[in-house]
Amino acid sequence: MAPHRDVPRHVAIIMDGNGRWATRRRRPRAIGHRAGARAVNVCIDFCLDQGIRALTLFAFSSENWGRPEEEVGALMKLFLAALDREVEELHRRGVEVRFIGDRARFPADIRARMQAAETLTRNNTRLTLAIAASYGGRQDIASAARALAEDVAAGRLRPDQIDEAAVAARVALADLPPPDLFIRTGGDCRISNFLLWQLAYTELWFTETLWPDLDAATLHEALRDFGARERRYGLTGEQVSGVRSSTHGSAPP
Repeated sequence: MAPHRDVPRHVAIIMDGNGRWATRRRRPRAIGHRAGARAVNVCIDFCLDQGIRALTLFAFSSENWGRPEEEVGALMKLFLAALDREVEELHRRGVEVRFIGDRARFPADIRARMQAAETLTRNNTRLTLAIAASYGGRQDIASAARALAEDVAAGRLRPDQIDEAAVAARVALADLPPPDLFIRTGGDCRISNFLLWQLAYTELWFTETLWPDLDAATLHEALRDFGARERRYGLTGEQVSGVRSSTHGSAPP
């Protein structure tokens, strides 16, 4: 299928509903997480087909460590298996894999595979797949503030040089355009501490579809809705129309 006429550069997704998908089938929650791995491949295929250049998936939040030990253990095994199974194929297809979040909390074998995946794929340019794991938006902003404070203390930066651009350069994914489109499956209408800084002007789209049931048709629906929206970035509709006319259809940065 041909790419959508208003293709977002960067899509960010909260993959919600694995547990409920399993519960409705009277299966363990771990089965739901395993079923959700298929939907990850659906998203990657869709992004490659549509020419989307960056995809960020919220795989495991900093708060998820508080879940039952059995579920966390199952998630770690699934994560490890996915790294072993998928990375070579992602590399073959030109996908760069990177991880954002506090990876220090992961077991050593998972940390090693994260690093190996990033090293193997770092020069790929067809799609950047960012996996938010042990990640929190507040944690991300606090880390950026800490880095700025260290620069000031070391004399590399003056306090009056700290502005939005300085913070933006130190949060996760600073080298990528901010997400144009945010998708959350599972029916909840909140962003749950995900990319708090980066989502400032992102278009939000929510669906009742549980993550393991996600398909290309649902993603096309999200793109159609995205393409119908007017992104004003604080301007008036008339101003945005003028900008688009003068730049042959491109929106403000």
